Amino acid sequence: MIKDYTQTWGVSGLEKNVSDLIIREVMDYADEITRDAMGNLIVLKRGSGADKKKIMCAAHMDEIGLCVVKILDNGLLKVKQIGGVSALCSFMNRVRFENGTVGTVGVTDPIDTVKPKEIDKLYIDIGAMSKEEAGKYVKPGDCAVFCGDYAELAGRNVMSKAFDDRIACYIQTEALKRIKNCYHDLYFVYTVQEEVGLFGSTTSAETVKPDLGIAVDITGSFDVPGDENGNPVLGKGAAIKINDSSVICDCEMTKGLIDCAERNRIPYQRDALVAGGTDAGAINKSGGGVKVLGISIPTRYGHTPNSIVNLDDVEACIRLMECYLQEEIPIVTQERIK
Repeated sequence: MIKDYTQTWGVSGLEKNVSDLIIREVMDYADEITRDAMGNLIVLKRGSGADKKKIMCAAHMDEIGLCVVKILDNGLLKVKQIGGVSALCSFMNRVRFENGTVGTVGVTDPIDTVKPKEIDKLYIDIGAMSKEEAGKYVKPGDCAVFCGDYAELAGRNVMSKAFDDRIACYIQTEALKRIKNCYHDLYFVYTVQEEVGLFGSTTSAETVKPDLGIAVDITGSFDVPGDENGNPVLGKGAAIKINDSSVICDCEMTKGLIDCAERNRIPYQRDALVAGGTDAGAINKSGGGVKVLGISIPTRYGHTPNSIVNLDDVEACIRLMECYLQEEIPIVTQERIK
């Protein structure tokens, strides 16, 4: 199923194909399924606790891509970015539009002079020789995602496009399937438009009004030359977020998550991410403020068509969610001092 999750087309704002796939997967395991006006998928599994509260788990469905802003007279397509796209990582990669049209990404200048953020120097070539011919296949405003096949690598590692954040969507779904009984009401939310500003988690958190939020997303794997400024690495277990540039996770709740991993002998790593953020940042600031946690998957080459994750790490994340969410988690939302 990981292959199905990653290869399904779903750029930010156009996630319905992914949402439909997940609905089919969770239908027999959920008590309630809702898709809201923005496209967020909210899957509820009701708890049985006497003092139950609401826990919101969030994994985003969208992937990065490119959007056509103009069709040139020669049939080439000028583009803008959707999410965190690098011009260098885009160059000479294939892209695919929702209607199946395929093209490759070129640049207007010599590639060794192009900077990562100079997206205005990119164009897509779909093979059309004129504006009229290109217009038969693509219109301004149409979006393309990067092509990156799912492939098994050495050991327990796999490679694909869109592990950010389809691998977390897969983890959420598998955890939901395994959870038999839960104390709290569990809202598994598959959010939209994370890559362009955490929009889906912002609105869905206001709908759910959770007492605790858990963002599930990728993090870096800091075990490659030149990228060692971080702790998580491939194959060493689930990454438990301490903080990143958008959120500081609740200290006591994080300790509880770590204790759960240790009790159940689930391999884990502490993650203090130098830059970047997840849906946890939006959930944390929703309503009057929400305590949040983060479970992350160490990933090499994120936001490229050839990201790499480790299947043992994926299993560790599933087990951590399964074990933690079945506990009678003490959630204190407000302390009255006087």
